[in-house]
Amino acid sequence: MTTYQGAALEALGDPTRRAIFERLGRGPCAVGDLAAELPVSRPAVSQHLKVLRHAGLVADEVAGTRRIYRLDPAGIDRLCAYFTHFWSTAMSAYRDAVDRRAHTAEPEEQS
Repeated sequence: MTTYQGAALEALGDPTRRAIFERLGRGPCAVGDLAAELPVSRPAVSQHLKVLRHAGLVADEVAGTRRIYRLDPAGIDRLCAYFTHFWSTAMSAYRDAVDRRAHTAEPEEQS
């Protein structure tokens, strides 16, 4: 079973999807405009956007005959919460390791 975090991280593991994600961080954009900024075809950009959408990182809306893509704030919040939890857990483990080492280290000789 793939978790949300796994799907989001896997989606961002691709350099082209990461570039699209970062570009959408600057503001909403249509597929054609994204394709003009990237070294991939318009159909390839559409496929990458589909992966990002399924991972919960991107949302889209219809504007006339175009689809405008933007970052999904809820998906970004979930990803941020994941990294915050990960970082907190890692820092707690580090603090515990330092504390254990400090308690088991021999005192230095005083001259």
